[in-house]
Amino acid sequence: MNHQDRMQRKKAVIDGKTATAQCERGLFLIHTGNGKGKSSAAFGLVARALGHDMKVVVIQFIKSRTDTGEEAFFRRQPGLKWHVMGEGFTWETQDNDKDAAAARAAWHVAQQAMNDPAVDLIVLDEFTYALKYRWLELGEVLATFRARPPKQHVIITGRAAPAALIEAADTVTDMTLVKHAFQSGMAAMPGIEW
Repeated sequence: MNHQDRMQRKKAVIDGKTATAQCERGLFLIHTGNGKGKSSAAFGLVARALGHDMKVVVIQFIKSRTDTGEEAFFRRQPGLKWHVMGEGFTWETQDNDKDAAAARAAWHVAQQAMNDPAVDLIVLDEFTYALKYRWLELGEVLATFRARPPKQHVIITGRAAPAALIEAADTVTDMTLVKHAFQSGMAAMPGIEW
């Protein structure tokens, strides 16, 4: 079979799947795993959504830096609200109560966004840690996701997404670490790490 025959067969299969995919509703996506790129992938979707004049809310649950390249770029864009609400990496803060309070405050902002039908896309960056450390209750989180406006999309990032969260999601991507420059002694670089 030649290349053109294979591509014609492939096209027929894809066209058939496209024809039957008619449901339109807000999607729930998770970017998880130990590899780099979870937040970066979510921010790529933020750019795509803004390109379609969608209203976007980003809430960062762990990160406390306000000097990141993505925030500096996206804060200039109309249609976007960006909230840096974390206290920093948990190994730096070493204060569970303070981190839990910050996560609950960020969750309150997330709930407000999920109650607003004018918001098209919400990114909950580094959200999985709020569940891992039990700062938020998983049942309440899932109920809030289910009650959001029907066309609203939600993206969650963070390692170790719990099984129930994965079960509830429409699309889950597990970023796998193959190699990281930090492991060979390279410092975190602006434009790449933040």
